[in-house]
Amino acid sequence: MLLTNNVNLKDSTPIPLYSEGFIMATPCVTIKSASFSDGSRIEFSEKDIVVFVGPNNSGKSAALKNIFEKAKNFANEGIVIKEIALSKEGSKEDLLAWLEHVSKKQMQNPTNPGYSRLGITVHKNQSEHSWTTTPNTLNELASFFVYHLSTESRLSAANPASNIALTRDPLTHPIHYLQVYDEIELQISNYFKQAFGQELIVHRNAGNQVPLHCGERPIPKEGEDRVSLGYIKELEKLPTLHTQGDGMRGFVGVLLHSLVVDHSAVLIDEPEAFLHPPQARLLGKMLIENAPPNRQMFIATHSGDFIRGLLDASTERVRIVRIQREENINKIRELDNEGIKNIWGDPLLRHSNVLDGLFHEKVVICESDSDCRFYAAVLDALFENRKDIPKPDFMFTHCGGKDRLPVVIQALYKLGVPVIVISDFDVLNNESPLKEIYENLGGDWDEVRSEWSLVKASIEQKKPELSSEDVIKEINNVLSKINEKVFPDSCRKDITKILKQSSPWSIAKSVGKSYIPSGAPTQACNHLFDKLKELGFFVVEVGELEGFVRSVGNHGPKWVNIVLAKDLLNDPELAAARQFVNNLARKP
Repeated sequence: MLLTNNVNLKDSTPIPLYSEGFIMATPCVTIKSASFSDGSRIEFSEKDIVVFVGPNNSGKSAALKNIFEKAKNFANEGIVIKEIALSKEGSKEDLLAWLEHVSKKQMQNPTNPGYSRLGITVHKNQSEHSWTTTPNTLNELASFFVYHLSTESRLSAANPASNIALTRDPLTHPIHYLQVYDEIELQISNYFKQAFGQELIVHRNAGNQVPLHCGERPIPKEGEDRVSLGYIKELEKLPTLHTQGDGMRGFVGVLLHSLVVDHSAVLIDEPEAFLHPPQARLLGKMLIENAPPNRQMFIATHSGDFIRGLLDASTERVRIVRIQREENINKIRELDNEGIKNIWGDPLLRHSNVLDGLFHEKVVICESDSDCRFYAAVLDALFENRKDIPKPDFMFTHCGGKDRLPVVIQALYKLGVPVIVISDFDVLNNESPLKEIYENLGGDWDEVRSEWSLVKASIEQKKPELSSEDVIKEINNVLSKINEKVFPDSCRKDITKILKQSSPWSIAKSVGKSYIPSGAPTQACNHLFDKLKELGFFVVEVGELEGFVRSVGNHGPKWVNIVLAKDLLNDPELAAARQFVNNLARKP
């Protein structure tokens, strides 16, 4: 449990100790609301942990920068966030007492002293003016309350701190908190070990600096303590944190500024940077589980693993805001927390890559992994060498069969992610899941029910490949050859194949749209397919994936492996596949 100035960070009102035996109220700043470029406005509470997600270049990092600029009263207009509203709690006297405690006081002008903290200096007169006369800005005081944790600042937090007089000087560097409070050092060390398998140790007798070392913590010998020469020699055999990779340094920097240093609000840009996926997920969980209850966080992330870590912690504090840029407007949508919980509660969705769709412009949902591989490869071939137009930012995912399509569509809809659905021709065989897919994409089933009914009836009026008598005969032939005690898997497959041949839909799936009779049924099918495409629902008109290249045998992964070796951009046989994928890319 993290402590700062002898105060539990998980207490409802964490306040620093200004002098021994006397506690004074801490001034606090809350970002109450933000107005975005699309005209929307979101209200925030002091406990909110707001996570900005969205595709590349959608405005996630810019949103953090705009918040900080607005807090500093920059005159330029924000790109994503146009205005913010602040709430300041505490009197002018509270503010000055707090600055005395957390800052290094500079007395060049005794009537207007300066206060320095984390590389920023503000003077007494500036502080009083900013606190009392500018309601929605903090001016020079902004960095004392709203900390913008950029990549550079998180890495520099791991650099050695200047040594201070522990009983007199304020804690002006994140490492000072670890130096003064054993509880903080041990907790951060425990987090570091979970992520990297090493402990984190403060060097308390390194001269004019206080570095952090990583490795196995030395144990003082009998008669020694942490400032004994023998202990120091053992500690200095371990590598220092500031000489390690960016992953270790960034991880510690995020934890120190988010959980330890006394900020009212922390703006964290891509906390997962430099981290492997398991570490990114762990960091997300740690931040949520240990964030002080009255500390706001605004986080811009491009990591599904980090989001999964946030959701692992299961808290009401997290709010996810998706940003999608359309020309010069950043469209904002706050995601349905109840919908996110439902996704996280579904075992199949929880262990899928559905959440990664948050970081793409669109998600293409297919029935199988083979479908995803094929369509993604054709899309790559079409746009690989194009310089006149960027490749569409599509994520391809599958749901393990058409029956799961409605569930995944609904999940992505609740995440605010536009979707495209691809399904084999036999999705027309039954009203379910066709109706659910259509309605989850925003359609009114009654508008197309009659066309679908006509298409279905026209197919089922056709003679199946095998009659009932033929089916019985073929199945008996398979059964008569079985000698094993355990029913052979090959026989099961043979019987399944026979049963499929008892329905005209087996032929329809392998042939596709051309199997529909001419006249009214074909007209109905064309109208139906047009309505489906309007919603982003593409039925494979050649029947199924394998219908795009009939010269190749096999099915599923084996078929895909052979076809992907072809010239996907120029092979004449793949013309229909290229046109199909082009239609996906052109869908607005």
